[in-house]
Amino acid sequence: MRKKLLKTVRRYYNRVVNSIAFYPAVIALVFLILSYIVLTLDFSEFGKELKSQWDFLSLKDASTARTIAATIAAGILSLTVFSFSMVMILLNQAASNMSNRVLGSLIGNRFQQYVLGFYIGTIVYALFLLSTIRDIDSGIYVPALSVYLLIVLTVVDIFLFIYFIHYITQSVKFETIIARIHQETKRELENNSHLAEESMERVPVFTQGQELKAEASGYFQGFDRKELLRLCKEQDISVGFVFPVGTYVLEGVPFLKVSSLKPVTDEQQAQIRLLVDFYRGESISNTPYYGFKQLVEVALKALSPGVNDPGTAVLSLHALVDLLAFRLRNFAYRLIKDEDGVVRIVTVEDSFRDIFMQTLLPMWDYGQSDRVFRTEMKKVLDQLHVFHTAPEDHALIEDLRQKVKQKIQEEA
Repeated sequence: MRKKLLKTVRRYYNRVVNSIAFYPAVIALVFLILSYIVLTLDFSEFGKELKSQWDFLSLKDASTARTIAATIAAGILSLTVFSFSMVMILLNQAASNMSNRVLGSLIGNRFQQYVLGFYIGTIVYALFLLSTIRDIDSGIYVPALSVYLLIVLTVVDIFLFIYFIHYITQSVKFETIIARIHQETKRELENNSHLAEESMERVPVFTQGQELKAEASGYFQGFDRKELLRLCKEQDISVGFVFPVGTYVLEGVPFLKVSSLKPVTDEQQAQIRLLVDFYRGESISNTPYYGFKQLVEVALKALSPGVNDPGTAVLSLHALVDLLAFRLRNFAYRLIKDEDGVVRIVTVEDSFRDIFMQTLLPMWDYGQSDRVFRTEMKKVLDQLHVFHTAPEDHALIEDLRQKVKQKIQEEA
């Protein structure tokens, strides 16, 4: 029951953390705690003594403090509404002209979440402060320190708003969005790759392994690596996944095989299932190949007659080829070993051939009639062709390269 709860928490944790409202909510809570601490200081003996000794730190009129707090709350609320409107416009434009798949990276942008959170936090601070102001004759009982801190926060909000305008206008550019997807994908590829192909001598044999079938259709989104590795060592078993992360697995189809000297019990199967995730979503942090997919969809949307933007398609092509070049020179990790060096988990990763056929070939099928796209495709394939690769990969690149050259000659 505990592990099932942990799996549910892990699944919803990914959804919540990647939502646009997570960090603003956390920051607002921090500001609420801050307002309580500063107000406690304001009404403490130290705060009263400080305000009595330094006149500029005290407010004699409670109505003035109330007016300042109310005005700031209303003003920052307007900034928040305007900023949220700009974010929604950005998301709508990206979805219309690029692809719905890029919305995940835009929504997950931390800076805009921090800015919106700072706005909301200031509003929460001001409203909490407003509820504590009382009409008292002595100025030491007016929360002047809290009011002055609110003014400082408001000044910071104004400068944040100015920078936010600049930032959001840059973020709406297609090249910025493509560059962000490219950087995230490249970073995940680097984390999951190595220069030398790993020896397959000690890979467990799963031909006779017991199969675990999917209990419901869904997207395979990976597994809890630490816990699964610990479980495999404790039970002296090894597991091998059948599909790469991101695959849609139908109900009743085997998704994992277990290699064990003893029959795998129902309890062991249940424990393994709890550590494997199936849910919707295409976060690049789960697998870098989601980034490849997003760049392809951006290019295909740009090449569509409704958008007709070959320039954006070329930017996506350049980003994709750079990622393909990296993948061509590196190999994805497939073997996960315990501290004793025993292979416990074997994963499935898309080969260079699979990625090439799922990315460049669809783009060529859709964009071969565009002269700009054809020219850029030839340039990048000429460069990709010079890498020393496996014969089958080299032949794949050469085949498409000849098709592009032939099409250019026909249209000349």
